Amino acid sequence: MKAIIQRVRRGQVTVESELVGQCGKGFVVLVGVTHGDVNADADYLANKIANLRIFEDAAGKMNLSALDLEPRGELLVVSQFTLYADTRKGRRPSFLNAALPDVAEPLVHYFVNKIREIGLKVETGQFGAEMLVAIENDGPVTIVIDSAEATDKK
Repeated sequence: MKAIIQRVRRGQVTVESELVGQCGKGFVVLVGVTHGDVNADADYLANKIANLRIFEDAAGKMNLSALDLEPRGELLVVSQFTLYADTRKGRRPSFLNAALPDVAEPLVHYFVNKIREIGLKVETGQFGAEMLVAIENDGPVTIVIDSAEATDKK
């Protein structure tokens, strides 16, 4: 699994002009699933993201996680199969590395539930829908995490 984490002041996602998810101070997380991803990949990403210390403390250092914020940080998770685009050949990306919806959707839901179990508020986009995502990136701070590159995945 791959995630792009953007530290935000707020984010929202709409489908056909209807608001389906939003967050305040916290993260917008774009998450993609590839072949062979399993619950352990989602567990790794959920724990890493919830504990990622990229919010500033009183001294102005990135030393606080979403769990450390008062009130706690919020997340907006949006499924994004295009994170697995292969652009090596030609001008049109291939998406063969993205897992099919029947595999990806349950794993994205599992990932969202793991973050909720950790204790953070999470809202989501709508899987498979054409979404309009508004992101007010704070910093900007944008981090990419790929569970396939993890050496400490459990």
